Amino acid sequence: AVSVRAQLDTVADAFGKQFPKVKEMLLDAKEELTAFADFPHQHWKKIQSTNPLERLNREVKRRADVVQVFPNDAAVERLATAVLIELHDEWIAFPRRYLSNESMDSLYPDKNTLLPATHE
Repeated sequence: AVSVRAQLDTVADAFGKQFPKVKEMLLDAKEELTAFADFPHQHWKKIQSTNPLERLNREVKRRADVVQVFPNDAAVERLATAVLIELHDEWIAFPRRYLSNESMDSLYPDKNTLLPATHE
């Protein structure tokens, strides 16, 4: 995390010579830009990817396209909620994890913290 934040400072300094506003913006957003560095290194690639979110959005869109016309906003919310619940149930039952339990354990060294059990 320290080296990631130092690298951001280096990049900000390099831009700052020609683009002082860019340097200011980078330094103002430093915590948000480098938040991933507080997680275990093996999580970094997964955190930077929006693939799971995009897949989730595609599934909601696919189901909404079948209906085409919704009578009101509540109907859209019910459909999206039903899709999310269904996918959540599938993710819980699926034995393979996006982030392994071992790597998640490093985030929660206190063994009293309960993580979802793996269903195999």
